[in-house]
Parts: sequence; structure tokens; C-alpha cells
Amino acid sequence: MLQDTPSFLAYWRNARARTVRVLEALEPGDLAWAPAPGAFTFGDLFRHLAGLERFMYAENVQGRPSLYPGHGAELSGGPDAGLDGLRAYLDRCHAESLAIFATLTDADLLAPCVTPAGAPMATWKWLRAMAEHEAHHRGQLYLMASLRGRSVAPLFGLTEEQVAAASRVKGLF
Repeated sequence: MLQDTPSFLAYWRNARARTVRVLEALEPGDLAWAPAPGAFTFGDLFRHLAGLERFMYAENVQGRPSLYPGHGAELSGGPDAGLDGLRAYLDRCHAESLAIFATLTDADLLAPCVTPAGAPMATWKWLRAMAEHEAHHRGQLYLMASLRGRSVAPLFGLTEEQVAAASRVKGLF
């Protein structure tokens, strides 16, 4: 269970910052790239994350229905708005969501909200689902960046190779 709203907000800011590292590694031509025909582009995925956070999760925890607008380029100023337009949309949705999440009390976290599927769920579990959804798409974004030859900072400061080397130095292997 989430312990309290302030600790969730700190966690969520850090989680989103890890996702944004991919956006910071991209070049303008990357936004419309998709790994396969019909797959989400980088821009689609970032707009999807921004829109769901603000217009689904943040609405649902307030007892409101989802207002998810989709992931179209018009949400971030159109295809010509580029990385700056996408970042502005992502940041705006995140800031609005954080403001809404900050109003939640401990009692609110325990109270049910209703998901878009009509299922009641404890609000803290719905927020956990949001974090899991973000992690799912963050993995896609990191893989896509790798396919584009973009170097993204490691999630937690060390690469796998650095963790393995540090483990060998300590005599574990």
C-alpha cells in the first residue's frame, strides 16, 4: 500500500523523471518513428502517458469519469511542435496531475475510485496501477531509443555491466 500522499508524490516525481530521460535523449526526427507499422511512435507514447495520467488517473481519483483524449499529435501542438511541444504537454499534464494527487488524504487513498471499466478499486491501488503502466511504457521507450541508437541514462545510475563489475569486485562471483 502507498504509505501517504507526500511519499507517493515524491516517488511519482522520480518515476516520471526516469521516463523523461528518454525524451531528453531524442532528436526531433525520432518523434514520428515507430518500431513497426501501426505501432505507437515516441510521440504517441509520451502523449499517451501524459493524457492517461491527467485525464484518466487524476480524474478517477477525484471520483470523476475518464476524459482521456487519446494520443494524437494535436494534443502537443501538432506535428510541427516537435520536442518542445511534446515536453510542454507532458510537463503540463504532470503538473496538473500532481496538484490533484496532492489533495488526496490518507482516507482518500483507502477509499474506492471507479476505473474506466467500471470496477471499484482502492485509490492507492489505482495509483499503483498508474505507476505500473508507466513502467511498462518506459521499457518500450528505452528499447525504442536503443533501436534508434540513442543513449539514455541508466534507470538507477549504473548499467548492468557496472553492477556486474561491482559485484565481482566484492567477491560475490
